[in-house]
Amino acid sequence: MGNWIINQGLTAFILVVWMGINIFLFVWFYFFYDLGDQFFYTRHLLGSALAWARAPAAVLNFNCMLILLPVCRNLLSLLRGSFMCCGRTMRKQLDKNLSFHKLVAYMIGLMTAVHMIAHLLNVEWYNNSRRGVYDGLSTALSNLEDAGNTTYLNPIRSTDVDAQQTPTYFVFTTIAGLTGVIITLALILIITSSMEVIRRSYFEVFWYTHHLFIIFFAGLVFHGAGRIVRSQQTTDPPHNFTFCKDRFEEWGRIPECPVPQFAGGFPQTWMWVIGPMILYVFERLLRFIRYTQKVTYRKIVIRPSKVLELQLVKSGFKMEVGQYVFLNCPAISQLEWHPFTMTSAPEEDFFSVHIRSAGDWTQKLINMVEELPEGAQGPKMGVDGPFGTASEDVFDYEVSMLVGAGIGVTPFASILKSIWYKFKDSNPKLRTRKIYFYWLCRETHAFEWFADLLQVLEREMEERGMGDFLTYKLYLTGWDQSHTAHVMVHFDADTDVVTGLKQKTHYGRPNWDKEFEQVRKENPTSVVGTFLCGPAALAKVLEKKCAKYSDVDPRKTKFYFNKENF
Repeated sequence: MGNWIINQGLTAFILVVWMGINIFLFVWFYFFYDLGDQFFYTRHLLGSALAWARAPAAVLNFNCMLILLPVCRNLLSLLRGSFMCCGRTMRKQLDKNLSFHKLVAYMIGLMTAVHMIAHLLNVEWYNNSRRGVYDGLSTALSNLEDAGNTTYLNPIRSTDVDAQQTPTYFVFTTIAGLTGVIITLALILIITSSMEVIRRSYFEVFWYTHHLFIIFFAGLVFHGAGRIVRSQQTTDPPHNFTFCKDRFEEWGRIPECPVPQFAGGFPQTWMWVIGPMILYVFERLLRFIRYTQKVTYRKIVIRPSKVLELQLVKSGFKMEVGQYVFLNCPAISQLEWHPFTMTSAPEEDFFSVHIRSAGDWTQKLINMVEELPEGAQGPKMGVDGPFGTASEDVFDYEVSMLVGAGIGVTPFASILKSIWYKFKDSNPKLRTRKIYFYWLCRETHAFEWFADLLQVLEREMEERGMGDFLTYKLYLTGWDQSHTAHVMVHFDADTDVVTGLKQKTHYGRPNWDKEFEQVRKENPTSVVGTFLCGPAALAKVLEKKCAKYSDVDPRKTKFYFNKENF
């Protein structure tokens, strides 16, 4: 339990607070509408569906306020580097921004469903009351009107439309109904296109449908303007519903029972979402400004395994290790921006990205570059960023475990390059004294573009008598029989047949229990940062191992798990 608190305590606390606020808002507004005297007559028409419609609306307001904040990446990067969030544990929460974004989205989806179902029932009951299907009081309340048609209770004002068609007519001819339909359809498309299988295989579908959030928020702002839910207003003389509810035929005829007056509540949703909407508009304006800034190509290299390396130069661009940028290529799409971790070091006078063919956009970019004449500049490229990630904190730990899977090695290329420069310049600020690096790949060609860097580091560490500073292990998780035979023939060679490194390649997957036990044994009093850029399945494994091998004694080894999210 203590180990779990070390790694997940603050995350759990934040989630409990978030869920507590949701529950509080739901319960508070449920009883506000279910017990409030001003809604007595409204409840007579609608029953408990009134409270079931309004309580989720309050929760929706709160979560729609939150949903944009985790994707305001410039704001998060600012907070990461500010004094307010300088603590390691708090920065870890900022790195879980997309997980929180998804969680809030699930809550919005759930509350939207409850809100919509309750209001569909409300429209049906409004219609039946208007047509005299229920008791005399319901009919009297539904027939209330005045010269300006403003103090009514039942929003269905006409019976000219066929009874069966009235609910549909009402939904598509009122502000609340029409915006509700638009909001719901936009939300359904956004959520369904965000499923992992669609996002991975059809990123363009995910990208474009996600921008329906503009329609969603526009509809949200105007949704409450219809003022469908109405409450009783104070009159002089007052209308006492406990005395007058059974004397509806005498309303307006006796002084004790004046005709009750009703009005819709003031729209409040816009007050919840206007702040985050303004922040997000500034976020997109900043992206546009960065898009207009000139980017030139320093070097273009096609690496093995269809990996494209772009070395880019942009005036005033400054980065830290492990950060990422969004790239836009107008020749492919004016609107699509894709995130890529930078593989260069802050000490270099350019920034680079390695792009693997993993979809239509990346394949089109690689095809365009392959067709360029030698020495030509690449297609126009817009760059937004850089943005902070968990890997920025790698030098805050005395000991770091870096785990990359496939192209997920890119943030660690930046880190290892930066370490090389720091050793080269004898940087006294380097706090890290030990790094364990693990790279898992399915095919041998994937190792080739990164092996050169490891060879340089290997040689540099030996020359400086610091061979123990970097321990790296490469794992090949996919191979065939011919490759196995080739390895067996060259088994006694000084260097590895796959990478050319002195460290031999391992076959299969790491035994993580063995690796964590070894790290703990070699660093009995250290705080170890474990960094992953890879799939969610591997993240779950490493997170559990960090909890398992962390010691609650502050004097002994503790593992902190960090994962790249973008």
